[in-house]
Amino acid sequence: MNSEPIPLSKALASFDALWSPRIVTRVNNYDVRIAKVEGEHIWHVHDDTDEFFLVLDGELHISLREPGGERTVPLPQGAVFTVPRGTEHKPHAPSGAAILMFEPTGTPTVGDRHDEIPDHVDATTGHALNT
Repeated sequence: MNSEPIPLSKALASFDALWSPRIVTRVNNYDVRIAKVEGEHIWHVHDDTDEFFLVLDGELHISLREPGGERTVPLPQGAVFTVPRGTEHKPHAPSGAAILMFEPTGTPTVGDRHDEIPDHVDATTGHALNT
């Protein structure tokens, strides 16, 4: 783990890939991941863990399939939102965004169950940050 502060702007500038999170640091057994996102991710679900989102730049929308129906939560810059475990969801960013997520180390970006994975979505447990 890095023992020096990590400027998030520098970390975000170190890569261009979309929907391909980088692990900035770890807290206990959780990864702190950042990602650049644009367009649509896929419908997926994490059976055993919540998923925390913080929008650093831009706007992220998260569509949710809940018992009462489907809804979309808009998240402007600076907003946080937690998708509860077991909730099917699909993040999308029509105009692009930079996000920060907390997830247990080893959590796949496409969840435990998901739609077919398109080429623009990286199915990963996070990549090392190379700053």
